[in-house]
Amino acid sequence: MDIIILRQWVKKMFNKIQELFKDKKIYLVGGPIRDKLLGIIPNDWDCSTPLTPEEIEKVIRQANKKPYLVGKRFGTIGVKIDGEMIEITTFRAEKYKEGCRKPNVTFVKDITADLSRRDFTINAMASFGKKIIDPFGGRDDLNTKIIRCVGVPSHRFKEDPLRMLRAGRFASKLEFDIEEKTKIAVKQLAHKILQVSKERWVAELDKLLMTKKPSIGLNFFMETGLMKFIIPEMALQYKYDQRSVYHNLNLWEHTSKALDSSPADINLRWALFLHDVGKPFVRTDRYDENGKWIKTNYIKHDLVGAEIVNKIAIYLKWSNDRREVVTSLVKDHLKDDSPLREYDKQGKA
Repeated sequence: MDIIILRQWVKKMFNKIQELFKDKKIYLVGGPIRDKLLGIIPNDWDCSTPLTPEEIEKVIRQANKKPYLVGKRFGTIGVKIDGEMIEITTFRAEKYKEGCRKPNVTFVKDITADLSRRDFTINAMASFGKKIIDPFGGRDDLNTKIIRCVGVPSHRFKEDPLRMLRAGRFASKLEFDIEEKTKIAVKQLAHKILQVSKERWVAELDKLLMTKKPSIGLNFFMETGLMKFIIPEMALQYKYDQRSVYHNLNLWEHTSKALDSSPADINLRWALFLHDVGKPFVRTDRYDENGKWIKTNYIKHDLVGAEIVNKIAIYLKWSNDRREVVTSLVKDHLKDDSPLREYDKQGKA
């Protein structure tokens, strides 16, 4: 979509939201602002207001529209406008107890206080009419292509460790770098990802794997040690010298290149990500009688890899369908008719 047309469409949508609330204050926040500034079609429509959840619901009903109340106890009410789901949330502050993902929520009257609870600066902007409220430098970070936490990175990640995966996902989606202090905090707190449910891990990993450059976020997980706590079998690939006449790249470089070269099919992407997971476990190095290296083999790494993938699938609580499809793709990836074969070859040069 042309960026001018896109901005006109976002403006039109927000005007309709404002019409619904008439003289009451409501802000467009987070993702829609980021995406509008980047010229991307927004996936989500998030708004914030000083109104209480009860007041939001009342406004929606008075406009003869249906309020969606699933998130009401957290201060969020939904409404559909032109087929798009709009989520409207009361300004709020959040406090987290150690080890608990669910915060204690208190409602506030200040948009800056509301934005301060968000994860990254690029997601902590709001607009009211033509005015963009950007207290944490999100626009500058968009311009310099940086993912940076709001405030102290360690505080943000302790509040919700899933944000460490989200950092990688946004880096892949937007092809941005991750700011050094944010990166250091992930290195120090990577173990806290174990406090988060596997279902939430997979939701983020699925989104990351469907980006144009999944290797960016996955490299971040490797560099920071986060991969050791998510899929430790894959962490072994990082800087792993294959010592192979068939590969110029180390094992993780090969996997990354194969992954980035593939079409955005989720089962295919998972299979390419995991296709050589068995290699470090079956490696044999041959030497002559003088102890000089001759060659390295990875015999049956496809079959051993499939067994490992099956265990990973159970650990990550995949559906039976995904487990069967991805396991089968990994098991057969050396066959000439394998859907992975073309991208596996592209990852070797």
